[in-house]
Order: sequence, then C-alpha cells, then structure tokens
Amino acid sequence: MRPSGTAVAARPSREPVATESVISVEGLTMAYGAVEVLHGIDLEVRRSDVCAIVGPNGAGKTTLVEILEGYRGRSGGRVTVLGVDPGRPTRAWRTQIGIVLQSCEMPAELTVSELVQRFAGYYPRPRPVAETLDLVGLSDRSGARAGTLSGGQQRRLDVAMALVGDPDVLFLDEPTTGFDPSARHQAWSVITRLRELGKTILLTTHYMEEAQALADRVIVVVAAASSPTQHPILSAGATTPPRPSGSDCPSGSNWSSYQRFAGGAFELTVTIWS
Repeated sequence: MRPSGTAVAARPSREPVATESVISVEGLTMAYGAVEVLHGIDLEVRRSDVCAIVGPNGAGKTTLVEILEGYRGRSGGRVTVLGVDPGRPTRAWRTQIGIVLQSCEMPAELTVSELVQRFAGYYPRPRPVAETLDLVGLSDRSGARAGTLSGGQQRRLDVAMALVGDPDVLFLDEPTTGFDPSARHQAWSVITRLRELGKTILLTTHYMEEAQALADRVIVVVAAASSPTQHPILSAGATTPPRPSGSDCPSGSNWSSYQRFAGGAFELTVTIWS
C-alpha cells in the first residue's frame, strides 16, 4: 500500500523514441583512498528517456552524476556520454549537456531574464530566452530580481539556465528536495515538458513517487556492508522486485517502498555495493 497522502497518478507508457544509448557506464568504480564510494556500476540510458537514480544519503548518487557530468574523475571503469568520455571532455561536448545542481545561488540583484540571457551567451546556438522562460513557467517573473523568487521559482530558474543552451542531455540532481507538495508537482510538470521535447534526462531523487511519476527507468542504489550485487531489471508486468537475501539486504531498508514500483511502465534495477 502507498503511504497516506502520497497518491500519484500512473504515468502512461510510451513507445521508445530510439534505442540509441546516450549514457553508457560499465564497471564504474570510485574510491577516496581506502573508502570505496562506487563499486562496479553498470548503467545504460537511451535517447529521450528519463532515468531516475533513487537511494538514501551516502549511496553515491551525486558522485555518480558528477562523474557523468565531467565534474569529477573516476577510479576505474568505462563511461561515455553522447559518445564522449566525460573524463576527457571537449568544448563542443560541454555545450550538449545541461546541469542543475543540488543547490545554486545566483546574483540576487539580477533579473530572471538577465540571468538566463547571460547563460545563453555561453552557447553557440542557444534557445530564445523568452521561449525558455515560458517552458519552465517563469514568463510572468521575467523582470523579477532573483532574490525575490520563492524556492520553487528559484529551482525553475536553475532549470531555465541549464536548458537555454538547448542541450541534448540534462542532469538534475535532487531537483525537488525541500519542496512542498504543490511546488514539487509544478516541477514535475516542467520535467514532463522537457521530456516531450525529446531531451534525455538523468535525475537523482529521494522520493519514490517522483521516480514513479517521471521515469522510464529507475535505478535504486543502496550502500550496504556486503559484496556488490546487481539485481535483475524488472520489466513492466512483473509482480515484485527480487529482495536481496541474507547479508545482501541493507540493514533497516524499507524494501516495501521499492516493491511498489513493480508493474509500472518502466524498468527497475536494484544495485547494492559496499
């Protein structure tokens, strides 16, 4: 059963636009000294899909995304985004990705349109500013100073600045953390509109219902004191995800919250590493 107060409408399934792999990860590892943060991660994201990475704090979600963005190096494994190793990015490759960080503070004295226009200048073929603001629902706030925006409006501004370069791939790191339910659903509407434009989106989230509402594929990552385990993909129509047994099951984890993904219009992969 879904917890009280978290009703989520089922997202209708759709035929995949293409099967081309835009993000490909094989055997990814990341360690800081003797501390291994990521171990043996495999991941494929198809063009125009929305992939959600779900997991608790400390599971390595942000580290994974930062590696894919080219912001952070890796210890091992093969990674490509749009056919390029993000560890050796080119200037042209950087114009093809958009990034929304967990938190971002903009100059409070500049207006919404001024900030988006400034970011548009970094790209060779930017999307029109007015069109971008309309897409994220900020047209009526274009002349407002950034310091006067609400939390939800600030987050939409972050998305606008990531989108104005007209990227092929968008990385959204916990885009709705701290939002009230109304603001969260408004953000979901924005992400749905981006999806309809054919953008490939990889987002991290703590919210199971967010992943269920938005994603074509869900990757659940759990840091556990056990050997790395890659559990099978769960396709639509299955009855329940495979519960890890014995020492593979993370202590205190609420497996029922993962089980309710079963039978959805997406795929589910559960990855556990030490």
